[in-house]
Amino acid sequence: MSLSISSKRFRLTPFGKPPILLFWLGLLVLALASFSLSLGAIPIALNELFFSLVGQSNPPQTAMIVTEIRLPRVVLAILVGAGLGISGAAMQGLFRNPLADPGLVGVSSGAALGAVTIIVLGATWFHSWLSYLGVAALPLAAFLGGLAVTSVIYRLSTRNGQTDVGLMLLAGVALNAITGAAIGLLSYFATAEQLRSLTFWSLGSLAGANWTSISMVSFPILLAVFGLPFAARGLNAFLMGEAVSAHMGYGVKHLKWSVIGLTALAVGAAVSVSGVIGFVGLVAPHIVRSLTGPDHRWVMPGSALVGAILVLGSDMVARSLLAPSEIPIGIMMSAIGGPFFLWLLMQRRPRVGF
Repeated sequence: MSLSISSKRFRLTPFGKPPILLFWLGLLVLALASFSLSLGAIPIALNELFFSLVGQSNPPQTAMIVTEIRLPRVVLAILVGAGLGISGAAMQGLFRNPLADPGLVGVSSGAALGAVTIIVLGATWFHSWLSYLGVAALPLAAFLGGLAVTSVIYRLSTRNGQTDVGLMLLAGVALNAITGAAIGLLSYFATAEQLRSLTFWSLGSLAGANWTSISMVSFPILLAVFGLPFAARGLNAFLMGEAVSAHMGYGVKHLKWSVIGLTALAVGAAVSVSGVIGFVGLVAPHIVRSLTGPDHRWVMPGSALVGAILVLGSDMVARSLLAPSEIPIGIMMSAIGGPFFLWLLMQRRPRVGF
């Protein structure tokens, strides 16, 4: 299974042209966001929801529940889902393989290692750095960890303009093991309070969403969400090989490192506030590509929207399935993405005839 551009798949059968699909996906995001705001221990009707958002709710406690508890969680779910979804689409285009995913190839675990390092060792080893950077230290450390792993993966799996998917996945397994061992070692030295935080955070959760965390990560994620689509035409040419892309006038080196940098930025920021949420970057691009074809002009913005839908939907299920308890959202996405990844591997299995 490889990514290739086929002009006959640029049109959609059920939705019309790709821009129409993006419009419907955007409406679905808004509908899920509204439903998520109304869902909870205290159900809120849609008309009460509107008055709460404009500050005219009666009683005032309803407005506080919506604006201070539920709305930050919904906004964070959209940001994290969009960042992970478009990062997965960009990585699949960069590696020219549909199995690339920030979690599978170790980018998420690299970002997690950076974040865990700050959580456990920040007060001792990086005290001056923390005092200088403040709340930006955690997402910056996660970004640097994700950037380092992405760079290593790309260098290991690409030779002469060709990406060896087997080597890429094996390198991802190795780096996941290395970063997992480092995270385990840091967890061993963590205090009881830090350990509780790390255990909950490593499973992925949006329970800690607040406007402070959103203000921390909104800029880097939105920078990636709006910046990566500018690389769409270059990635389309990149699917035919680096040499062909260079002959078409694209700066291959600049394109590669722009995609790597923005991807690491989005994944690092997302991991720093939500923990590790796997498979969003794998599933979302496949859903969009099955409808629009492999043209990155539509795959990347569509993946951002589908990623937001996946995280929003998973968060609603995680909150309501065993209410009042909450299932970590990382578990919900793994339950969806694990079987999906196995299905993709089955599609790649060679068929042997008798």
